[in-house]
Amino acid sequence: MATIKADAPAKLNLTLHVTGQRADGYHTLDSLVGFVGVFDKLTATTANDLQLTVSGPFSHGVPSDGGNIILRAAHALRVARDVSLGAHLTLEKHLPHAAGIGSGSSDAALTLAMLAQLWNVAPFHPNDPEVIALGADVPVCLHAPDPIRMMGIGEQIFASPSLPDCAIVLVNPNVRVPTSGIFDKLHVKQNPSMDGIPKGMSYDRFCAWLAAQRNDLMAPALACAPEISDAILALKRMPLVTHVGMSGSGATCYGIVRTMAHARQVARAIQVSHMDWWVAPGALL
Repeated sequence: MATIKADAPAKLNLTLHVTGQRADGYHTLDSLVGFVGVFDKLTATTANDLQLTVSGPFSHGVPSDGGNIILRAAHALRVARDVSLGAHLTLEKHLPHAAGIGSGSSDAALTLAMLAQLWNVAPFHPNDPEVIALGADVPVCLHAPDPIRMMGIGEQIFASPSLPDCAIVLVNPNVRVPTSGIFDKLHVKQNPSMDGIPKGMSYDRFCAWLAAQRNDLMAPALACAPEISDAILALKRMPLVTHVGMSGSGATCYGIVRTMAHARQVARAIQVSHMDWWVAPGALL
């Protein structure tokens, strides 16, 4: 039996501008997406049929049946490529779900890449309808770990200039925020697009550029989960943190620091004072 192991990184919306709402209800976005070196771990082994086993610190509440996006992705590739083999997939869940860091989408994207290799078939393209049907974040996650500018409902993907070497501290105040509920509380749907992404940014210029952008979902997220403001304040109080933001629809917040040593130092300080929070340092990939 052949086996493949790989890591699915956290997806980070460094910016998130909501630029409109289509007639079908979907919101259009403009977002700079990066990936952070904090991972779920996946294994795929050839088998007669598709099955999924879930373990890890955030496995509670994650379905292991057809409701899981990993199995939906696997089934879509199997059908599209007329594969007779199956796979036993194992997910070691280290990233919180419903946390604004796209862990399920990252898991699904990695599953598609792993199974294309395992089954020796052509991989999906990010714009394939089977990929888009899995969710707005799956196409961009197929580009991991490269930074991406994502527009439209997630189907418009553009390469971003390289971002400076730096590290990230992810902080989630142990709350789950439903994305649909956050969009429902967004009163202004027509907002300006993100500024162009400059090339060759230094660390300081990168943080200054980010500070001039927005996450239009932050205000409604704070209304739904006031604990998010505590996470933002905790990061802002750290002298080593240069820029603070919220990823996606929340509740995970992020602080940008210069080095992994700084990220570990900040993460330890926050974790000690907030033992019930999820805090994770990682490089910006």
